[in-house]
Amino acid sequence: MTLQAVLFYLLAAVSIASAIMVITRRNPVTSALFLVLNFFSLGGLYLTLHAQFIAVIQILVYAGAIMVLFLFVIMLLNLGDSQSLREVISLRKLAGVGLSTAFLLEIIYILGFRVSDFPAGEVTRGLEIGTVEYIGQKLFTDYLFPFEITSILLLAAIVGAVVMAKRKLD
Repeated sequence: MTLQAVLFYLLAAVSIASAIMVITRRNPVTSALFLVLNFFSLGGLYLTLHAQFIAVIQILVYAGAIMVLFLFVIMLLNLGDSQSLREVISLRKLAGVGLSTAFLLEIIYILGFRVSDFPAGEVTRGLEIGTVEYIGQKLFTDYLFPFEITSILLLAAIVGAVVMAKRKLD
């Protein structure tokens, strides 16, 4: 087994363990910290799959910005009384367990296939799609117009936020 495969399986185990810890911890801050660990291990998994851009975005966006938002919400909610948060077994929970079981069976079925079952061209194409060069080339050639429209929209939102903040200061 290669070093890349060992690293992949190690990061997958850390990801699964941290995901289980997220949903089993009673303290929401501890749960959020395990979620950060999960995001970092997913970023490492993306790196082992040669998807550098997706790995960096995973860590910057999710482990950075989204987790700060989660922690602010946890602090604002002040979840001190855990008795009011208790739930009974309902139809929704049973449906969730059923869907989770179906998802697990699907993953087991998919893992039954080997990479050799897929055409060789598709595997190499998948390795090239996750790179920064490929995404940059596609973004600035095929998707230049939507990219520019999005940047203009974000610029308008920033100008609007500055104008609204300026009104409140005056």
